[in-house]
Amino acid sequence: MQVFRKLEDVPAGFGPTLVSIGNFDGVHRAHSHVLNEIVTRARAQGVRATAVTFEPHPARILRPDSGLKLITPTPEKLRLLEASGLDAVLVLPFGRDLSLMTPRQFAEEILKKHLRAREVHEGYNFHFGHKAQGNVQLLAELGREMGFEVKVYPEMKLRGETVSSSHVRKLLSAGRVSRARYLLGRPFSMLSTPGRGRGYGSKYTVPTINLSRYEESVPRDGVYITRSRVAEECFDSVTNVGGRPTFGAESFAVETHLLNFHPIELRPDTEVEIHFLQRVRDEIKFPSIDALREQIARDVKKARRYFHLLAASSAPPKLR
Repeated sequence: MQVFRKLEDVPAGFGPTLVSIGNFDGVHRAHSHVLNEIVTRARAQGVRATAVTFEPHPARILRPDSGLKLITPTPEKLRLLEASGLDAVLVLPFGRDLSLMTPRQFAEEILKKHLRAREVHEGYNFHFGHKAQGNVQLLAELGREMGFEVKVYPEMKLRGETVSSSHVRKLLSAGRVSRARYLLGRPFSMLSTPGRGRGYGSKYTVPTINLSRYEESVPRDGVYITRSRVAEECFDSVTNVGGRPTFGAESFAVETHLLNFHPIELRPDTEVEIHFLQRVRDEIKFPSIDALREQIARDVKKARRYFHLLAASSAPPKLR
């Protein structure tokens, strides 16, 4: 998949293309439905399937006090977009110049001139251009004038819940990782590197890895059954998200206990990816280290039973 980091990187004569524009945060099942459609149609027409996205997320520029936390930071989002089969992604730097483009300027400069769009596929609530003045109706009008068709997709609901990035964030903030997994089409994951100066768990239970500082979406504080990838190896795991109040002054950490551990080299740049499968309990302040050790043993027992039942009923959960 080709990745263009600014409009000027798109080669002259690139296209024709089938395009979808969006933030694609989470690359959830509604996103995947649209992307699969444009990839299939592009293959049939012999043109390029292309996504247009933004860095940083426009909300961080237009509403800096929103405190938006991403489900998928840009590197992970690009990996997921590539897995969808796209030929190219245009990552537009979102700043003042782009935010001031009118809907017409956006359509003419980006869709018509640089991407030579043949079709543009968008969700029913898509908005674009300065102050989000453009909607799918205006996009269709511009398309008739500029030579591209517009396909609009209705809201996707699964078991009564809207499939959207904002709703997935709400589920994560409530600790409902199983439900978020259903809407995403895969487990929610965090990708980082090992942190330093932490590791109380290795003294009391099983080997522990702590993530380095992580600025994006995390599930609600609590204990979760997880699968953890360390470099190229995967481990069953139990992960604590929160302040670890039993140890005194609280300091936020994401601490993962590896259940089927064997010695593995950890460097500062080793990738650690945690996939959240099921919530076990809230984080609790225990009266003693012994009480904490006993609870962790119970958590580990629950996790081992979960993985045993999973192995007995089906293949391991698909992580990507």
